[in-house]
Amino acid sequence: MKKLLIKGSRRYNLRHNRERTEPPEFGKMINGQGLGLVAKLRYGICHMSFNGCEVIAVHNALVYLGMPRSLAEISFYMERFRVLFGFFGCNAYSIGKALRYFGVRNTRTKSAEGADIFIMTFWTKRPFLSEIHTVFCVRTAYGIDVYNRYNNCPTVRRYRTVEDAMGKGRMIAVYIINKSM
Repeated sequence: MKKLLIKGSRRYNLRHNRERTEPPEFGKMINGQGLGLVAKLRYGICHMSFNGCEVIAVHNALVYLGMPRSLAEISFYMERFRVLFGFFGCNAYSIGKALRYFGVRNTRTKSAEGADIFIMTFWTKRPFLSEIHTVFCVRTAYGIDVYNRYNNCPTVRRYRTVEDAMGKGRMIAVYIINKSM
C-alpha cells in the first residue's frame, strides 16, 4: 500500500524531485534557478524557481569544492529549515548547519571581506520590504564570480565588489567557506 503524501511535505518533495522530474546534470553548477530542469523541482510548497536559492547556493558550494551531492538530497535535508512552509525559502541563519552536515567547515559573519569562497544572503532592496536572495561566490583576481545571481540568467556574473553584487541590497549573513577539509 502506498503511503499518502501531503503536497509540499518533505517526503512528497523528495519523491517529486527524484521520480517525477529529471534532475539537473549531476556535479554541474546551477545558474538561473528559474530556467531549465531546476525550476521544476520543489522546495516547501513552491517550485525552486521561486524559493530555492539557499538550496542552490549550498549545491554550488559542494560542486565547487569537489563534493557534489544531488539537489534532491540537499533539498530534502534543508526542508527542515524552511520558513512558512518554504514560501519564504530557507532560514538564512541555518545555511551553515547545512554546509556542516555535508562536510564543509564554515564561519558565519556579516562581511565577506577577505573571503575567497563564501555564500551570502542579502535583502534585494529594502530590509523587510523586499525578498532575500542567497548566492555562492568565489573571489578571483578579476573580481567576484557570483553563481545564480538572477532567476533568469544562465551564466556566472562577475562583479568588482560584494556591494556591486548586492546592488541596492543589504547584507544579512555571509558564510565563509574553509577550503581545507
